[in-house]
Amino acid sequence: MKNIKPTKTEAWKKLKEHYQEVEQLQMKDLFAEDGQRASDFAIEWEDFYLDYSKNRITPKTKELLLQLAEECSLKEAMDSYFGGEAINKTEGRPVLHTALRAGKSEDIKVDGQNVLPEVEEVKSKIKSFSSEVIEGSRKGYTGSGFTDVVNIGIGGSDLGPVMVTESLKFYQNHLNVHFVSNVDGDHVHETIKDLNPETTLFIIVSKSFTTQETLSNSTTIRSWFLRSAPEEAVSKHFVAVSSNVEKVKEFGIDPENIFPMWDWVGGRFSLWSAVGLSISLAVGYSNFEALLKGARKMDEHFKNSDFSENIPVQLALISIWYNNFFGAESEAIIPYTQYLHRLPAYLQQAIMESNGKSVDRNGEKVDCQTGTIIWGEPGTNSQHAFFQLIHQGTKLIPADFIGFKNSLFHDTDHHNKLMANFFAQTEALLQGKTEGEVREELQQKSLSEEKIKEILPFKVFDGNKPTNTILIDKLTPESLGKLVAMYEHKIFIQGVIWNIFSYDQWGVELGKQLASKILKEIENNAVQNHDSSTKNLLNFFIK
Repeated sequence: MKNIKPTKTEAWKKLKEHYQEVEQLQMKDLFAEDGQRASDFAIEWEDFYLDYSKNRITPKTKELLLQLAEECSLKEAMDSYFGGEAINKTEGRPVLHTALRAGKSEDIKVDGQNVLPEVEEVKSKIKSFSSEVIEGSRKGYTGSGFTDVVNIGIGGSDLGPVMVTESLKFYQNHLNVHFVSNVDGDHVHETIKDLNPETTLFIIVSKSFTTQETLSNSTTIRSWFLRSAPEEAVSKHFVAVSSNVEKVKEFGIDPENIFPMWDWVGGRFSLWSAVGLSISLAVGYSNFEALLKGARKMDEHFKNSDFSENIPVQLALISIWYNNFFGAESEAIIPYTQYLHRLPAYLQQAIMESNGKSVDRNGEKVDCQTGTIIWGEPGTNSQHAFFQLIHQGTKLIPADFIGFKNSLFHDTDHHNKLMANFFAQTEALLQGKTEGEVREELQQKSLSEEKIKEILPFKVFDGNKPTNTILIDKLTPESLGKLVAMYEHKIFIQGVIWNIFSYDQWGVELGKQLASKILKEIENNAVQNHDSSTKNLLNFFIK
């Protein structure tokens, strides 16, 4: 991909000037002046409807942001992204999670070889394995079918499968799926304490099969399992998703039960691969396939739609507008369904690990802000938690509101109340409440003028708070696939424009290296050289 400093483009300069013009604009004035605004700043695609009209943007803003994308050669970068070029340059790898959900007839090459036949082979293996476990033909060492599945992984080997299985819980079969990630021993012991080893299947997910957290948890679980099972039973109850076949075999796992991982799929984008085995087990392969289908449809939309009507492109450009020109440092993700309660945590890794970079693709310090801090919780819970700060705090926090037209249990009463809040919050964030409106409300309560004067400042809402509204027909495996892929492409677009490498994560290495050194010191009760704070803390811990 081309190395283009965004701050040196004509579009960036024009956007800085434009920001001075629109900084104080009130969105409600824009709506009052333009009766077509709501429809002009909206995209309807399949079962998705994106309303981005409640943003501090004008037609000129949109035009300049699209010019920025063009000057940063976004279209050419997309060709490299989908074409299998090694755009993860610091690790010398392509970035092809999109190949995991591509059509069978496509030809996507890595090192001259079409990877689709191998992808299809693994999908077939996931399908047959899942079916055998779900239907009960694959049994444990005592001849019993499986009732529970434990996924052992961390980072992308955990967050993606957890998020999807929670999101699709409505579609879950009889298998109980559990996740162990943290190296905290309390986590693993709490998870397995009530499980029956005779009916539990364990999936170890680690590309290298050396990740400290995953291997520690796997070893602990293996020891627990062998308290009641013979050594040869390990091969029936443990499977692995890994590229280190020898290490997996040493653990006692049958080579037939090893699912591959590829270097051209990053961990935080790997749920579409065999890393999603726990998803396929939880909801069945047909639903896993529908998840992939939805992502593929979003890939096609991203590749083929004009940028002005392209959902990931518009979301990414709006985010850049706030991050780089308004100085907004965070974005809230607010799904109005409890099923998506793990989506913000999943997107924290996907977005912050990808674009939390301070060196550009030229190897130089960036000269603009990159990345955004991602956080959120489901509505309406979030309304009773942090919405106070969004409404009346001092920080500008753009937010994505994600809602569904239809509920899964068809409880109209509950869903209408939920969605009334969904629509009300974005309107309230837009409109705010003026002093005049507050005064009128207080007068209707027959309060004295003195009391009104005292209370009035605290009940004023400035409004003008930006939101995107993503309204989807129904939460299905396919719609979830579209939603996740939408955010994946948003990450890519922003990385291209910020001129950074989105697909490495060297920032996680230093802490790991120091932890290995400190662990030896703890085990040997011998603290070595550290800063005085760390040294004091270690001495206090081990004394």
